[in-house]
Amino acid sequence: MNLNRRNFLAVPAVALPVLAGGSTMAQAAPEGHVRTGAEQLAALGWRPLAGRKLGVLSNPTGVLANGDHIVDSMVAAGIRPVAAFGPEHGFRGSAQAGGSEGDYNDPRTGIPVYDAYGADAEKLASLFTKAGLDTVVFDIADVGARFYTYIWSLYTAMLAAAKVGASFVVLDRPNPIGSRLAGPVLDPKFASGVGLKPIAQQHGMTVGELARFFAAEFLPGDGAKLGHLEVIQVRGWQRDTFFAQTGLRWILPSPNMPTADTALVYPGTGMFEGTVFAEGRGTTRPFEIIGAPGVDWRWREELEKLRLPGAAFREIYFVPTFGKFVNETCGGVQLTVTDPRAFDAVRTAVAMLVTAKQIAPDKFGWRPDLAIDKLSGSARLRTMVDAGAGVDEITGAWHAELADFDRSRRPHLIYR
Repeated sequence: MNLNRRNFLAVPAVALPVLAGGSTMAQAAPEGHVRTGAEQLAALGWRPLAGRKLGVLSNPTGVLANGDHIVDSMVAAGIRPVAAFGPEHGFRGSAQAGGSEGDYNDPRTGIPVYDAYGADAEKLASLFTKAGLDTVVFDIADVGARFYTYIWSLYTAMLAAAKVGASFVVLDRPNPIGSRLAGPVLDPKFASGVGLKPIAQQHGMTVGELARFFAAEFLPGDGAKLGHLEVIQVRGWQRDTFFAQTGLRWILPSPNMPTADTALVYPGTGMFEGTVFAEGRGTTRPFEIIGAPGVDWRWREELEKLRLPGAAFREIYFVPTFGKFVNETCGGVQLTVTDPRAFDAVRTAVAMLVTAKQIAPDKFGWRPDLAIDKLSGSARLRTMVDAGAGVDEITGAWHAELADFDRSRRPHLIYR
């Protein structure tokens, strides 16, 4: 099916900034009044999507400023998608980590919902064919970390859309943690569901920018090419802006990402999922509270000696209600970001790993399945920590590859 017969979403740039492969500037808006791609289409009554057989890949973050989900808003405006697709945690967001909602008919709209979590491109392409769509619309808020699975749902959906000849539309949203690049780049030998392609651990891009990067850098290597990719840009956002400055409401992108503060630390402390330490699941501050039974004040004392920029630590004791060490008293630290611009989530987490092994060698360890290698993108972090390497030595090991990644992504960036 040839869907390139006209310029898709050809509406005036002054009303709706459109990027079809060039470098159109996102328009300015008053400070604190960021407008997402979805908000701009909704203001037009979704008319640019009229006449299309739409499949919407989204979750609870695909909402407008008034709290309406985009699918509900489309249906109310008379634009009825043929199907919706749910990533990890599900389309309506009721599932916990590593779970999904399965296939069902959405009670509110009656639209068929298909489970896209864990689906490879072949399976997803078959679901696209079953739904009879000709355009995939993606609207999910990311948090800026390579191991957050929504960006890989994006890539898989792009690959599946290419296979069935469907157009692809990304309704862009801000990266809530700004533009900082940090951490290692994935070694392709360690590709998994928490990192399919070689990007940095903290990638510093919006999902729209990632879509452009994926289309140019990775799809051809998988033997695919999208017939048409459209990114509906965010208006009024600059890449050094953090979520608190956007004026947008924080919607939990997953059950254990309760606040924008969580997102700031997650690209680093998310690595504790690959250790035997509790990463804070089962507490009210996941990924900010880290610890294990028997850990005490000495961890915080060692961390404070390092004077890590933008970070403060508090000695804490907690009892997880689910996850690791359920109903056991754990000791550890609570990480607080005091200056987002100075804070480096990955370097801070490396310091936490190194000092945890130093002060509690009998308690700290890696999960037996070596999940840390998938999270960090290779065996390097684990082996260097085990060998007693320091924070600067470990983080310095990926400077060159991070610089290479930065050069490769720059042609695909949208925002200043």
